[in-house]
Amino acid sequence: MEQDTGLGMRLLKKGQKGLFHAIFSRFGILLILLLIQFSVIFMMFFRFQEFLPQYSWLNAVLSIILMLYLINSEINPTAKLTWLVICMLAPIVGALLFLFTRNEMGHKLLKKRYSQIISETQTIIPQKEEVLRAVKDNNPSLSSLHYYLNRSGCFPIYDNTDVKYYKCGEELFEELIEQLQRAREYIFLEYFIIDEGYMWGKVLEILTQKAMEGVEVRVMYDGTCEFALLPHDYPKRLQKLGIKCKAFAPVSPFVSTHYNYRDHRKILVVDGKVAYTGGINMADEYINRVEKHGYWKDTAIKLEGEAVNSFTLLFLQMWNVDEKDMIYKPYLNETDKMPDKPKGYVLPYGDWPLDDDKVGECVYTDLLNHAKQYVHIMSPYLILDSEMEYTLKYAAKRGIDVKIILPGIPDKKTPYALAKSHYKALLDAGVKIYEFVPGFVHAKVFVADNNKAVVGTINLDYRSLYHHFECAALLYDVPCINEIEADFRETLEKCRRITKDDIKKEKAYYKILGALMKVVAPLM
Repeated sequence: MEQDTGLGMRLLKKGQKGLFHAIFSRFGILLILLLIQFSVIFMMFFRFQEFLPQYSWLNAVLSIILMLYLINSEINPTAKLTWLVICMLAPIVGALLFLFTRNEMGHKLLKKRYSQIISETQTIIPQKEEVLRAVKDNNPSLSSLHYYLNRSGCFPIYDNTDVKYYKCGEELFEELIEQLQRAREYIFLEYFIIDEGYMWGKVLEILTQKAMEGVEVRVMYDGTCEFALLPHDYPKRLQKLGIKCKAFAPVSPFVSTHYNYRDHRKILVVDGKVAYTGGINMADEYINRVEKHGYWKDTAIKLEGEAVNSFTLLFLQMWNVDEKDMIYKPYLNETDKMPDKPKGYVLPYGDWPLDDDKVGECVYTDLLNHAKQYVHIMSPYLILDSEMEYTLKYAAKRGIDVKIILPGIPDKKTPYALAKSHYKALLDAGVKIYEFVPGFVHAKVFVADNNKAVVGTINLDYRSLYHHFECAALLYDVPCINEIEADFRETLEKCRRITKDDIKKEKAYYKILGALMKVVAPLM
């Protein structure tokens, strides 16, 4: 396969010096320092072995206290069970770990700052009253969901937005390049993964050219990229090209709960006129330029019109977390009316792990509970808490056609085993499960009753629903919903349906691994 040797690859190669560099790089030093910290903790623990009788009493007392506290707490029931198991098996270590995570050590400042930003931007995009009245008259359940979402952010519902659906990364990439080349004012990119190669190399060449032309270019990626994909000084390298760049929460060599919260969003905004979101990151596997786990099935949408403002705001909120001067309004423009007013409504929204609302899970739950005919789902992972598993089963038990497409070739064995641990309960309730034979499904899609759909970055797993910054768009009565359902059915033809016999014949390895990891799934 042809390999790109453009600007993106050259930027990366400047930082690559083989094994020596890997060991003595920031990642290597970080790993060593983390190991030292954990070693000190364990050494302190074993140093006091002579106090074993007192330790046994302390274990018993702590077990009782923790059990009573957890039973009476408002923690998610599935997570509560996990903590009960851990604290009963190892009360002292479990208690320390529990206090560490509950104390929010390392992200209190982030939580305070993000709460401030959300509060200051709560009404920055006004809701058009005529749109809201029309929604209340025609779809009360959608109106209620809009009311719920706006408790935790600024999420207007729009009627002047055109939506285009992409059923694979190749389709998106071709048009995305053309759209970037048209930029005249600004380009905002926020991605969980940016990896050097053909895709990012082509994008970076355009971003560099646009920056030279005076277009404001900002790039943000999740700090975990520094582990395996990008050198730690990559923002400085892009800044030399005229591109403003940040890594969200780059990992440092100090133990902190802050690193449990990652920026999993995928947002691209051009001039406030178009916005893209979905499952597709900036890496070659997402456009099937390279093969990692068979064919990579992914999806995305493009918004054109008023709803773009919401994704511009989501990007700026994250960008401004560490900025003193917060500027929003110059980028939130009054968009022109579409020549032919698009049908339907679009409700973009974000989800952050620093509040008590699990927005992503609640939106999925709402679709399942209000469905009248079917809910069809594509997700790369299936790591469910008790509420989501119950909601899926309840929908199927009341006669809704619930189908879930999952990967046939997994990217990681542990999530694959955890997904399989839910199969029996779901199948018994009538949920239909399929695995995509050609490869890996990375799409995050819900489509229901030919009139509702969600496309975004939110997986059906604990990471997305509880620990990540996420985003998505809820679509109602939008024409492309028919295309989303058609794509689901087309993908279904390339899947194998999972039966109860398949579960019985499953490899013992996956059964054991799934059973073991299910106990600690909320902490993964």
